[in-house]
Amino acid sequence: MATTEECRAALEKLSDNMQRAEGDARTAAALDRSVSCHITDLDVTFAGRMSDGRIHVHETFQGPPREKAQIRLSMTGDDLVALVDGELHFAKAWGSGRVKLHAGVRDLLTLRKLL
Repeated sequence: MATTEECRAALEKLSDNMQRAEGDARTAAALDRSVSCHITDLDVTFAGRMSDGRIHVHETFQGPPREKAQIRLSMTGDDLVALVDGELHFAKAWGSGRVKLHAGVRDLLTLRKLL
């Protein structure tokens, strides 16, 4: 089982990857939205903001998200690490329910370019 520190490192790696994105993916990464990622098996939430092509984690706390972020992810720590390392395909994980993504329709259409 991935630790809180491994999950934070995975989010930092994802943020680095987003900043290096090009084309349509770069446009999607440039959204300015509040974001949360709830790690279900650890019952930990990372909350912050997606801006300037990066994910900025401002706080980490026990339990589910305290506020409704504009982009909300929910998954196990192992799935987060596997997604970021390229071992798990997002669309397959989302389709099977392993990863939950909640956002407005417009944001979902934009975010699919990151996949």
